[in-house]
Amino acid sequence: MGRFSLGRAIIIGIISIGIASAARAEDDSKLIQKVKTKWRAQSGEAAEEIIAKVSKVAHFVPRGWEVARSDDRDESVVFSWARRKTDKADDEFTFAWDVAKDGKLTLGPPYAKPLELGWQAFALSLIGTEVSEDVVGANRRFLHDPTNLNFVTTPQGKLGDLLRAGRCTIGDPVGVDYLPKLDESQTARGNLWRVQISVDCNIPGPRYYTRDGIIIFEMKEGQGWEPQSLFAKRIASNPPGSWFDRPDPKEREIFDVSRRIYEGEGLPSRNLQSPFPR
Repeated sequence: MGRFSLGRAIIIGIISIGIASAARAEDDSKLIQKVKTKWRAQSGEAAEEIIAKVSKVAHFVPRGWEVARSDDRDESVVFSWARRKTDKADDEFTFAWDVAKDGKLTLGPPYAKPLELGWQAFALSLIGTEVSEDVVGANRRFLHDPTNLNFVTTPQGKLGDLLRAGRCTIGDPVGVDYLPKLDESQTARGNLWRVQISVDCNIPGPRYYTRDGIIIFEMKEGQGWEPQSLFAKRIASNPPGSWFDRPDPKEREIFDVSRRIYEGEGLPSRNLQSPFPR
């Protein structure tokens, strides 16, 4: 091959690489745009809406979007973020939407799944983690605002509104988490969102509930929120002001069983606060 033929081949090769790169960049842009336009949280919000709102209340600095491909041509749209503007790339966090061949979008990993509930749920999950990790300047005011829990709905109304009507203040910790089921043989509960908080309520009632009362709600994918703790069940079943109007025989049975377990293990039963007289 002559000198000019070799040069021409090199030029053609460079042009081909450039064309391929441009085509790949265009494909990436389309895939990212698909996530931005097609994916929606249960609240109806788009990903960019949630990202913009969360960045105003949490240590959440958006970094950018990119596409990742595996050897078997699986595609994912990856979003990266950092807690501070000065953080280096090694300190970044990511979550991603896996894009199936049929177009279905699946968000992960588990820490990002509260995003599917809307911006407040995702912000609460991030800020709750900040508090547990002693991040300086965590937005506790947002964390303890009952209205930010209104994404949890009950037969009596939205959880945050019910807590305000019940004169309840939220303490630490505040947990908004997604619990994955690792495999089908797993016997523990999984593939669900869990909201767990502790509250002090300035209302008449058993101290077990009104001081550091535990409220837990869970929601499986495709279903509604279900109360799990005793206090949550009272909130879901009775309007504010009448949470403790009627005794529940099942509660007494639960406490009696728990007391026997405590005493059987040699633990002082006084550590198990009960709303019932012995």
